[in-house]
Amino acid sequence: MTQSKNKFGLSRREFMRLSAAAAAGFSLMPALSCTSTSIPSPMKRRFGKINFDVTTIGLGGQSSLQWTPVGIEPVDIILKAFDIGINYYDTSNAYGPSQVNYGKAFRKLNLIPGQKGYNKELRDNIFLTTKTMVRWAKGGYPKLDKVRNSTDGNHGEGAVADLKRSLSQMFGNDDGTYPEGAYVNMMLIHNLNNPEEVDVVYKGLETPLDVNDNFGALVALRDYRDGTNITGLNPKNEKLVRHLGFSGHYSAPVMIDMIQRDKWDLLEGMLVAINVNDRRYLNMQYNVIPVAQAKNIGIIAMKVFSDGAMYTKEPAWSNKPEHVVRIIGTESVPSKPLIEYVLTTPGVHTLIIGTGQIDDNPLKCQLVQNYYAAQIAPDALSENERRELENIGARAHNGETNYFQLPDRGLTPPGNAKLTRSDGIRISWDTSYAGNEPVSHYEIESGCNIIGSVKHIPQISRDPFSFQVSTGKKFKIIAVDTIGRKAATEVLSV
Repeated sequence: MTQSKNKFGLSRREFMRLSAAAAAGFSLMPALSCTSTSIPSPMKRRFGKINFDVTTIGLGGQSSLQWTPVGIEPVDIILKAFDIGINYYDTSNAYGPSQVNYGKAFRKLNLIPGQKGYNKELRDNIFLTTKTMVRWAKGGYPKLDKVRNSTDGNHGEGAVADLKRSLSQMFGNDDGTYPEGAYVNMMLIHNLNNPEEVDVVYKGLETPLDVNDNFGALVALRDYRDGTNITGLNPKNEKLVRHLGFSGHYSAPVMIDMIQRDKWDLLEGMLVAINVNDRRYLNMQYNVIPVAQAKNIGIIAMKVFSDGAMYTKEPAWSNKPEHVVRIIGTESVPSKPLIEYVLTTPGVHTLIIGTGQIDDNPLKCQLVQNYYAAQIAPDALSENERRELENIGARAHNGETNYFQLPDRGLTPPGNAKLTRSDGIRISWDTSYAGNEPVSHYEIESGCNIIGSVKHIPQISRDPFSFQVSTGKKFKIIAVDTIGRKAATEVLSV
């Protein structure tokens, strides 16, 4: 029986075998040296509404930059990323020595403002993102249940202090000072997990701003983006950050809430966990990613290899050098198709991968092999081909790798359903959350009859879906996904 060919001219079996071979170390590329003159220029994508084209792969700030194994030099990893043309760089105040390692590399690259030989052109052509795990703007505030004020046990500092620490560690002497002209391109409020944290982040925006009390991180970071001093925390009117965003691993609904509440269009970037096992959980690709895409937010993917759980570690948070993955995939679970899956997820602009080690041999160099795998167009794979790649993820821990993500609960009924009277009856509701297939539309039922249909679109604000009827006593709102499964609200009575 003749096997059908895909768009690459390969049968399904050939496609999977070659993808596996490439990522297991048998590169489809010719053996090249690890120098910038040998490696083709990287593919780039416009970063949402930000006027910057990001390379499809960025350097993650964890792995050997944070938990450095013996014999590994983290600065060399950063320099290698610059050498091959990567222009997106990720780090965090929560990543131990990561920012300091960047600072050491930046000195070698002449990226310190005010120093002799400062390479402003190079600085302008990279996108540097850091993060804060703090939800409050300033310190000295009691730690609330479910709401982080810091991650290092010191609850005396806030998000503004984290921003200045980032600049001091990467461009200064790690003593709290930083040179004039230092900035980060973006700061993310990191790892939002529950609604209470989002409430704090928006305090002072959604609620009256009391400069004598504490308030959320966003309103203060806006001052340091715009050079204003509305909060009283920026008396020098400094501009230390150019863009603001957030991240999440765990809860797509919480991340949607974060976007929907942004009436000020402050959020320009979102870092989100997404990999080939995403659809086995309360997924990101059919829930929060389309909402961010609809608002033209720059989308950065993380956890491409499930924090190493696809390979040499158990599904749990890394915190030791021995957790650092130092291989380039396996024959059973190759890395190349895992990268291709993420970069063909609609809405994703770039991905970050932590690097365990580099090597002069490109076949053994994680950074080079991951770079090659990332040279893929957004529409390079069909949906059927993407589903084939999901079978690879099932080989790692039976697909149960995403310990950082909420479990799948299937298509959910529409939320917050209401009836209001105004020139008839207005039925309103909030988005359903998708199961392992996208939401298609909503049906309105009265008695046993379907009386109308509303197309599902990403709900980018708190304005609900709605449907107007002239009369009726009982209604049901039914979410329908793309393969016909349904989930209904309770019957509403007038």
